Amino acid sequence: MSGSAGLGRAVHGLLVSFPVALFSLGAATDAAFLRTAQIQWSNFSSWAIVGALIFGATAFLWSLIDLARFRRTSLDFLYSGALGAACLLGLVNAFKHSQDGWSSVGAFGFTLSILCCALALIAGALRYSGMLDKEAIR
Repeated sequence: MSGSAGLGRAVHGLLVSFPVALFSLGAATDAAFLRTAQIQWSNFSSWAIVGALIFGATAFLWSLIDLARFRRTSLDFLYSGALGAACLLGLVNAFKHSQDGWSSVGAFGFTLSILCCALALIAGALRYSGMLDKEAIR
């Protein structure tokens, strides 16, 4: 493994950690909003979702470049698909959270947050398990 490949893998792993944490935070703050009706929880959710989208989209583009260059196993496609679906659902979720304060979350927004969280956790588990690293097999 060359130094630049190891550095690239480390940076990619670092990028994936942000959507895992921020989509999870978005789901938790949505639950807090539904329980307390304090509008600030909805604002926290909105910012967490936007942060997750920024880092998630960067990690997704990186995974697409890896797919185009050399990685073509079913796990690589599952990883990229999970990241892409999390970003797509996260974008819909961001639009849902941009509605009026009291109707911004609701059951639909909370469901989207849970789905984004689950997809990000799947992508993170695949990234950190080592199953995507070709050198680990050799």
